[in-house]
Amino acid sequence: MEDDIQEEVLSQFKERRLGGWQILQLTAGTGLAVYAVWAGILMPGFRRVPLKLQVPYMPASRAQVSNVMALLKGRSGGIADLGSGDGRIVLEACRQGFSPAVGYELNPWLVRLAYFHAWRAGQHRSVSYRREDLWKVDLSTYKNVTVFLAPSVLSLLQKKLLAELPEDALIVAGRFPFPDWMACEVEGEGVDRAWAYHIQELRHRYQSQEKHEKTS
Repeated sequence: MEDDIQEEVLSQFKERRLGGWQILQLTAGTGLAVYAVWAGILMPGFRRVPLKLQVPYMPASRAQVSNVMALLKGRSGGIADLGSGDGRIVLEACRQGFSPAVGYELNPWLVRLAYFHAWRAGQHRSVSYRREDLWKVDLSTYKNVTVFLAPSVLSLLQKKLLAELPEDALIVAGRFPFPDWMACEVEGEGVDRAWAYHIQELRHRYQSQEKHEKTS
């Protein structure tokens, strides 16, 4: 996706000479303005977060969003997207009937960008983007959870999800799978792949492992 953005910018610079306002419009349209704000203003604070908990912003592709939604097909109720970025997963989930549709994101600029996308789609009153630390969020009411996070964070998140989610909850991970869990279903190929996990099955496996360890 980054290569496509670079090619789009370069092609427009080659075709004509751009003024300051045109450059601003171009960068805003391609998402480079958001990256510039992130790199110039937010990165210093971001560096204070422990390395293993850092999750750089990388927007989900259309294929990734489609694969996540395919794994959630037939389900309903509330959905929480942990590390929701620019909000596209939450927005699509809302369009497909999930309610409440909530995204949790620490980056304030991305929260604003997510609300802008929702406003442009006419869904700003139907979704919620909250600037909250996902480790402090109570997930006990969510039957559907999506995550696009780094492997180092996923390994730590497993314990929280097992402890808090209701028995009929489904977790969908995009871009990276949970390192210690076996998915019940996989959708897509390559970097667009998504993995689904039933919390009930995961708990049963953990309980079986604990019983085995006690008897061995």
